[in-house]
Amino acid sequence: MNLVFDRRGSGEPLVLLHGIGSRWQAFAPVIDSLAERFEVFAVDMPGFGASPAPAGGVPSIAALTDLVHEWMRTQGLDGAHVAGNSTGGGVALELADRGAVASATGLAPIGFWSTRERRWAQVSLRNTRVLSRLLRPLAPAIAASPVGRTLTFAQYVAKPWLLDPAEVVLDIDALLGASAFDDANRAFAGYLAPATAADHVPVTIAWGGKDRLLLPRQLERARRRLPRARHVLLPSAGHLMMSDEPEAVAALIASGAHAPG
Repeated sequence: MNLVFDRRGSGEPLVLLHGIGSRWQAFAPVIDSLAERFEVFAVDMPGFGASPAPAGGVPSIAALTDLVHEWMRTQGLDGAHVAGNSTGGGVALELADRGAVASATGLAPIGFWSTRERRWAQVSLRNTRVLSRLLRPLAPAIAASPVGRTLTFAQYVAKPWLLDPAEVVLDIDALLGASAFDDANRAFAGYLAPATAADHVPVTIAWGGKDRLLLPRQLERARRRLPRARHVLLPSAGHLMMSDEPEAVAALIASGAHAPG
């Protein structure tokens, strides 16, 4: 299928995959830095951002991965490096498990949760969307206030007061307009990250120490499930760690792409 993407830089190809309800611009804080070393493809995943919803919906994370992998093939990107955040991190690890990428970096990826943590994340995400719809008429005023940005995004970003107000409104609209949101949220049920992902290609998994959506203790579960991966904690970052620690995240992705197999 056709996906909307932003392409910058030159070098080895690197595909960036955002999380549920988000858009490629979630990686904006790190794209220019990465584009100095890679040809970067920041993608709106199927049914998110400006990309159309798939005809069959998103019944599973495997199906979402199929769609992204199909798009990569059409772009000649089979064997590219890939990095993803949250749901995009889960897709990145699935691609690694298939041996379809040169390396994979998961930034707070889904699939390392307990049943209780997964259910809490599903409910929390749904509630955020419902509340965003109710408050959409006030979104510009909320975004214009550092206090408003903090109250709205504290679960996802460690430093929400630093967010750009205009981008905050656009992010809210992307969440509300995400046609694949409900499907993807339901697809979390029973999902676990592939335990053999790091057996095929270099894999890096990073967590933010202030992640309030997928709690940082999940990093320890990831260490046990994928012992061959490189595991990193960014103590001062939240779930959307690209916004909180852009230099550290860009360096992490670059080093993960060039890690020995």
